[in-house]
Amino acid sequence: MNSNNHTRRAILGGLISLFIILLGSLLLGELSGYEAKILIQKSLSGLNTLCNTIALASATILALLLTVLSISSNSKPKLKKDHYIHILQIAKLDTAVFIASVISFLILNLPITESDNVPDNWYNYIYYSSLSISSILSSGLIVVVLMLYNIIVDMIKIIGLKMYDHPLSAIDKNDEVADE
Repeated sequence: MNSNNHTRRAILGGLISLFIILLGSLLLGELSGYEAKILIQKSLSGLNTLCNTIALASATILALLLTVLSISSNSKPKLKKDHYIHILQIAKLDTAVFIASVISFLILNLPITESDNVPDNWYNYIYYSSLSISSILSSGLIVVVLMLYNIIVDMIKIIGLKMYDHPLSAIDKNDEVADE
């Protein structure tokens, strides 16, 4: 039960969610350029809202990671270096999801459906690209939340439940920790 297992499980959860989301979009079948243009127009506000929500969630998670660091460093049972590496992994991935969601929001706000110079067959690519982008962003946020969940569970076990035999605890069972 180390951070590598937690990270692998979180990534697996994200890949499963990505598969389910993409499977749903593939079930729609193939579209003509005109149908894709109409679907882009109808789904654009929802995609923009999704990108905004993911950016807001990512920024909030980054701020909350500071609280996790504060609790970790001030706790009487000390935590191993792997715990802080796991926090760093979450921060890096969360920052990448934040940047990708902001860039996606900016790209999706281009008035592509208003242009007469875009050939109809391009709308298929644009539509499926927007579905892929939203699927990847959603799955990325799911991975971040699962990783954060794992780190919180570890902290509860070590700090709250005083499980000193936990792989991330820097205190042996034989060492005494003064209770307050």
